[in-house]
Amino acid sequence: MADSEHSTEQNAPAKSTFGGRWRWIGGIAFLLIAAMAVLGIVVYRAEPTLRAMVIETLSTRFKSKVELDAFHVSLLQGLQVSGAGLRIFGETDPNNYEPGFQPILNVGKFWFHMGIRDLFRSPVHVDTVYVTGLQLNLPPREHRSEMNKMGPKNGKMEIIVDKLICDKAQLVVNTLRPGKLPLEFDIENLTMTRVGPGQPMHFDANLTNPKPLGQVRSTGLFGPWQPDSPRDTAVSGTYSFDHADLATINGLGGILSSTGKYTGILDKIVVDGSTDTPDFRIAISGHPVPLHTDFHATVDGTSGDTYLQPVKARILSSSLVANGSVVRVKDPNGHRVQLEVVMDKGKIDDLLKLAIRTDPPVMTGSIGLKTKFELLPGTADVANRMKMTGNFQVSGAHFSNEKFQEKVDAISSRTQGKPKTGQDVPGIVNSEMNGTFNLSQALLSFSQLQFRIPGTEVNLAGTYSLDGNEFDFHGKARMDAKLSQMVTGWKSLLLRPVDPFFSKNGAGTEIPVKVTGTKSEPHFGVDFGHKDHDKNAAHPSTESGTRPD
Repeated sequence: MADSEHSTEQNAPAKSTFGGRWRWIGGIAFLLIAAMAVLGIVVYRAEPTLRAMVIETLSTRFKSKVELDAFHVSLLQGLQVSGAGLRIFGETDPNNYEPGFQPILNVGKFWFHMGIRDLFRSPVHVDTVYVTGLQLNLPPREHRSEMNKMGPKNGKMEIIVDKLICDKAQLVVNTLRPGKLPLEFDIENLTMTRVGPGQPMHFDANLTNPKPLGQVRSTGLFGPWQPDSPRDTAVSGTYSFDHADLATINGLGGILSSTGKYTGILDKIVVDGSTDTPDFRIAISGHPVPLHTDFHATVDGTSGDTYLQPVKARILSSSLVANGSVVRVKDPNGHRVQLEVVMDKGKIDDLLKLAIRTDPPVMTGSIGLKTKFELLPGTADVANRMKMTGNFQVSGAHFSNEKFQEKVDAISSRTQGKPKTGQDVPGIVNSEMNGTFNLSQALLSFSQLQFRIPGTEVNLAGTYSLDGNEFDFHGKARMDAKLSQMVTGWKSLLLRPVDPFFSKNGAGTEIPVKVTGTKSEPHFGVDFGHKDHDKNAAHPSTESGTRPD
């Protein structure tokens, strides 16, 4: 009995301790359940609260109506917030431009993380927001004033975001101009970092340019956003364009790289940069040549047009200056390039190597050039879409074809009245040329082409194909010497009676001539069978096998 009582007394503290533990566990469990309930209530209340805050913040920031299709809050080491179908309105439908139809900003999906305590702070602070499928639609300038009519004007921004990370973004610049397409920029990824209240955001962007195909990287500053006039939002930065494959443009070839800087507003961005293409080529010639440019350009956001003022280019060792525009058009879809080009002193062989398949180039020498250049949009090769009109002067020209040059040397000697071989014949005769030309459909047409060597002046009109497979020129040759002075012996005696018939307009001899054939087999000759020489000097005829303009 005594032992039993003693045993009971010893076991009593253990039972008390065991029960106390269960009470502590139960209390902790109760607190956890209560905490979960509280958090559930927080989440339940946070979702509509945060949704309202997001809408209010964006509505106030952009002064516009805001729609949000889906919005969710979950507990994952704090608050995990996600949403989809975010639209900020303010301007136009792409077809009829009625305000309120087309969102100026459209977001496919977004999500961010924040601490629970941050929900109760004012303003609410978010470190990073992630976005996919962002599209920014800038309205035409003509509808800018409509922005002032959309959405609330007053309110307090309740959410501050330090960083925005975006995949697959697009900037669309709309226009009301007839025949103009919207200007579109597809951006693969974009990171924007807040610098300070009321300050521009720093950004880093990467995008793939479709034509020519290549990667563009840019970093700079954007903003502050101008809700009443989005096009007046400031932007500045630097860019690099690497490994751009010009072969994605029919008729061109080579790998282009470019670097530069830009500044201004979305409506008018001023760009200064340079390009290098060590193997630039046109398909019709196939000759790779180094091309370097330095340019100053203005981009008009109302139309997407780019104005080049100027472009300084260097092809091999020849330099030129161009001013003009690159304009987007609808029919056919693409860009129309229009330039005024001036080359004060270049090398004719540099230009011929770029433009003509003949190798080596037909001639060498110095050239001065003024031309209006136009490249039409379309899918055809560049050579068939390129148009040029202008004039040129070539000095010190020497033909690379030895047979051709020998004929030139011999003609010069004879027309100076020195028909005997070796009679004061110069080693190499240099030629002078000038002319007025038109290039279309890969065919050069000359309304006036003057060729001069010592003793001879030839005035021609005709055509020359860029592939070098066709010469077709007709005109007149004026020579210092008379016919009888160009030959020796009995031939000279026979020709003396006819000298007066060919001595015209102050020349010793004036006769009709032609230059025909191909690059490999050019032919000089008199052209007594060609009719209406005076008329043909200005307008080549289809008679005698010549080709029309």
